[in-house]
Amino acid sequence: MNIRNAKATEITFIREQRLEAYKEYAKKLPEAHWKLLKRSILSETDMQDGVEIIVAEMDGKLVGSVVLFPPNLKAYEGYGDALEHSELRMLAVAPSLRGKGVASVLVAECINRTGWKGLFSIGLHTGEFMGNAIKLYEKFEFVRVPEHDFEPANDGIVVKAFR
Repeated sequence: MNIRNAKATEITFIREQRLEAYKEYAKKLPEAHWKLLKRSILSETDMQDGVEIIVAEMDGKLVGSVVLFPPNLKAYEGYGDALEHSELRMLAVAPSLRGKGVASVLVAECINRTGWKGLFSIGLHTGEFMGNAIKLYEKFEFVRVPEHDFEPANDGIVVKAFR
């Protein structure tokens, strides 16, 4: 598996792959919440200065991606705060390749890149309905920081913060 920064020519494909990876939640969420999540997945917040789009490549094909936001940059349009730590966002793996360690490698890369920059803290947000993602993050010893939770659709579904 090759881990590298995304090329500008790959951004459209990456966003489409993200959407495909998250589509399983479309039927589990209220329609308004899914629309907000979809808009967030396809947004251009990942094009801000200092943001890194990292991809996993196998046999010449992109199989997953993640976005690493630097500290003090707002990672969510209209929600949450600009936090004083790096923020991991939009982790996505092609559905046909789940369970092969792609997500773990991408999370580890974000943690490593944060450390290489001399930063000591990295955070993330994930929907409370994303049980497998939460288990993955807990394996990496992310801990809850509920003071940074938010509820984007005012529907009782919380986006949980971890660091």
